[in-house]
Amino acid sequence: MSTTSTHILAIDNGTQSVRALLFDLRGNLVDKAQVAMDTYRSPQPGWVENDPQEFWLALCRVCQNLWAKTSVPKSSIAGVVVTTQRGTTIALDQHGAPLRPAMIWLDQRRADAYPLLPWWWRVAFRAVGMAEPVRYFQREAEANWIAQHQPELWAKTEKFLLLSGYLNYRLSGNMVDSVASQVGYIPFDYKRGRWAPKGDFKWQALPVRPSMLPELAAAGTVIGTISAQAAADTGIPQGLPLIAGAADKACEVLGAGCLTPDIACLSYGTTATVNISTPRYVEATPFIPPYQAAVPGNYNTEIQITRGFWMVSWFKEQFGLHEQQQAQALGVAPETLFDALVNAVPPGAQGLMLQPFWNPGIKVPGPEAKGAIIGFGDVHKRAHLYRAILEGLAYALREAKERIEKRSGTAITRVRVSGGGSQSDAAMQITANVFNLPSERPHLYETSGLGAAVLASVGLQLHPDFATAMRDMTRIGQVFQPQPEHVYTYDQLYRRVYCHMYRRLQPLYLAIQEITGYPAKL
Repeated sequence: MSTTSTHILAIDNGTQSVRALLFDLRGNLVDKAQVAMDTYRSPQPGWVENDPQEFWLALCRVCQNLWAKTSVPKSSIAGVVVTTQRGTTIALDQHGAPLRPAMIWLDQRRADAYPLLPWWWRVAFRAVGMAEPVRYFQREAEANWIAQHQPELWAKTEKFLLLSGYLNYRLSGNMVDSVASQVGYIPFDYKRGRWAPKGDFKWQALPVRPSMLPELAAAGTVIGTISAQAAADTGIPQGLPLIAGAADKACEVLGAGCLTPDIACLSYGTTATVNISTPRYVEATPFIPPYQAAVPGNYNTEIQITRGFWMVSWFKEQFGLHEQQQAQALGVAPETLFDALVNAVPPGAQGLMLQPFWNPGIKVPGPEAKGAIIGFGDVHKRAHLYRAILEGLAYALREAKERIEKRSGTAITRVRVSGGGSQSDAAMQITANVFNLPSERPHLYETSGLGAAVLASVGLQLHPDFATAMRDMTRIGQVFQPQPEHVYTYDQLYRRVYCHMYRRLQPLYLAIQEITGYPAKL
């Protein structure tokens, strides 16, 4: 490799946009291009699809936009690495062409006909209390839905890939994907980091055959080179090494510098999560596995709030037109004005409390769960609602953090926040106060892209190991300290109100489910 190879191209295909990011070996974001993902379709309520070709076209467009603006010579780029949204599946025919639209992770359709497991599996799962999670797994699996509703199409499916595997294939021509990208309803062994063994129940719970799946490679290894066709489409130099990346959340944890179980990585994105990295296999929720971490041999123990900071976007769309228009007129970021909206309301939002279960879960909360807002009074305005959303998310993540601590046996002493929501100073200060811990913001916002670049730097031996790469490429930016006068208010609201909301409201959620049929019973 040339001694002038001093940059890494990380491609981050998130839910809302795809970004082409050029990093140097000190973890600085040297240049960036971004293209919105606005081609999703919803043929029916709850369905979310995208033509797989649109993902590829967006990747090509964002790369071409990057080359048009950057002064970084292509000769200085050492390699390419891809990180993507999780759980988005693509069915390909024998020629590698998509057979149908990709089913996005937000898609809510469920199979109601799926393979019947042998009686011994059913008895075993009932005995250990796992029958419901297995049934949930089967209903949520995209492969089961396709096999039920489009059997002729499923019969033509030669390969069944996650988005990460599809983009790796389009870039290199190889059907290879990273172990650390495997997050979805697929026959994967999360504990051992490989496809499930032959006798695993997942092969009988799904219509997927081993031949449909890509070859797996450890994160950070070279899985191919940029093909001539991909070079023509994207402008990326032909022959450049392609590195196995990891799923966006795994890369985010790495890019935020969270390598030990005493540091919690909070992701304030479309899905809000709390993660720790640990060499031990720790299920924060029984029977819900941790995912493979970006660093091989480690796990990310994770709890999700699936509609997380989507609620912030929802608020801005429904109630924030004034701030958005004013920000445009003033030439400032809308987040600045929304932070002012939050700060106009005292901590605790004058008793307005939000439970952020906008999407049902499988265990905690249960599948009947709904979102709730309590405590309304005539003093409350939209600013109170916005603050209550941020506080409710922080309460939910604190509860998740305490559950992880209990299961792992390790106290979390530091909180690091990444994702779009981390750019809000108000959200960062609320986090510090709710958790009563310093709330640390990484030195740059693009932590998933940075984590992917760390993987590539180690894989290409630009850094000798992860410890060195992390020391050179990740660091803390601003730190928000807890404010003692507000910590007490939040602790009281959390312990005396929030922690009781779900249990008290659950009977009402069950009644709503029985009366309306929503959410559908497993």
